[in-house]
Amino acid sequence: MARTALPGRLSARLEWRVATLADYVDETATARTLLLDVPGWPGHLPGQHVDVRLTDEDGYSTQRSYSLAAPADGERVELTIQRVADGEVSPYLAGDFAVGDPVELRGPVGGWFVWHPSRTVPVLLVAGGSGIVPLMAMVRARRQARSRAPFRLIYSVRTPMDLIYASELRRSARDDGGLDITTVYTRATPEAWPRAPGRLAGSDLEAYGWPPQFEPTCYVCGPTGFVEHVATSLVNLGHDPRRIRTERFGPTGG
Repeated sequence: MARTALPGRLSARLEWRVATLADYVDETATARTLLLDVPGWPGHLPGQHVDVRLTDEDGYSTQRSYSLAAPADGERVELTIQRVADGEVSPYLAGDFAVGDPVELRGPVGGWFVWHPSRTVPVLLVAGGSGIVPLMAMVRARRQARSRAPFRLIYSVRTPMDLIYASELRRSARDDGGLDITTVYTRATPEAWPRAPGRLAGSDLEAYGWPPQFEPTCYVCGPTGFVEHVATSLVNLGHDPRRIRTERFGPTGG
């Protein structure tokens, strides 16, 4: 039975669907969350992503991959787009893309960098910049499922103005039992912040993450250099490489 059903499930994920922008939320000066209605959406797991395709009037098309920002909610899908000044897709999606406009989506994609609400082992989330997006989907899924899995999130960001989901993260740190959130600023900090600005270090992972003997599942997402640095630091601290899951993006977010 599973074998006969598999092609149908795969084809549903590989087909392009027309989504419509229902609303949006500006998270920062350069990041916007898109709330999209996608008829026939098959559902997804936190940590998965979608392909987004734009097609011009002359037939030229281009596509990028973007992480899903929230757990499955019927036919509603959320994406948070970080606008890149010289990007080909993000300036439109985080700028001129208006309520009621269509866009094509394909997915969900990915099965390794995901978190299942049924899991109870400790989780360490480490985000760099807009790498917070798929990890926020996990935080939200944990809350939605009323999971008791202990979570720790370390979020590395340049300045307080660059914090994506800032208000929600403050509420989550206060209200979501079993979730600890630490923010590391690399260029400028809020007034009287206890840590000087600087690159996320192994000492931060040791102080604010889980000890390796707790055998946490570690999810690391951000720019390639950041992800490689964090993954190496975790291994140096004694974490099992098999428990470290990474997702990285290039300069265009593609």
